[in-house]
Amino acid sequence: MVDCLHAAHYFICRAYENKRSDEMTNLKVQKLLYYAQSLHLALFDEPLFPEEIQAWRYGPVCPPAYHFYSEFEGKPLPKPKKASFSDIDPYTIELLEEVGDYFRQYHACCLSGMTHVEFPWRKARKALPSDAKSTEPIELADMKLLGKEKLDEIERNHPDYEKILSHMLEEAFKDRNNSRIYVKEGEVDDWLNSLLA
Repeated sequence: MVDCLHAAHYFICRAYENKRSDEMTNLKVQKLLYYAQSLHLALFDEPLFPEEIQAWRYGPVCPPAYHFYSEFEGKPLPKPKKASFSDIDPYTIELLEEVGDYFRQYHACCLSGMTHVEFPWRKARKALPSDAKSTEPIELADMKLLGKEKLDEIERNHPDYEKILSHMLEEAFKDRNNSRIYVKEGEVDDWLNSLLA
C-alpha cells in the first residue's frame, strides 16, 4: 500500500517526463487517483492507498491529495522536488503506469464528466444535484466493480485485442485430431444456444 501523495507524485513526474505537464492539474490528478484505486481493488482485492475518496461536485476526490495541491487551483502542478519511487513495488508501478498511459488521453474535464456517469460517484451522491457539495465517501466495493469494468474496457481498446482474440479462436479450432483440442465440435453452438435460452 502506498500513500495517496506518493501515487499523485508518480503521475505528475510521468507527465513531466512525457512532456505533458501542462495537462496535469489537481482535477486530473484526483481522477487518476480514483481510477488507480478502482483498478487496484479489481486486480488485488485491496486498496492502493488507505485515504478515502469522496464524491465531490466535480467528481471523485482524495481530500489529502486535493488539499496538498489546492493552492494551484486549475494550473499545472509543479514537479515534485524529491520524488523517489524505489519503495513502491513493481506491480504498483506497473499499475500506475498503465493508468497514466490509458487516461492521459483525456482532458481533466472529460475525466470529471466520465466519473459523473459512472455508478460509484452517483451512488455516493444519493441523488444530490450535480452542483451540490458533498463529502460522502465512495465505497471501496463500488470502486472495485468499476475497476473490473475499466479493466474490460482497457483490454477491448487495446490495439491488438482483435488480433489476439482471432489468434486464440484459430488455435482453438485448428487441429481437430489433436487430443489437446480446447473447443470440441458442437460446443460453440451449445454455448450460444444456452445464452439465448
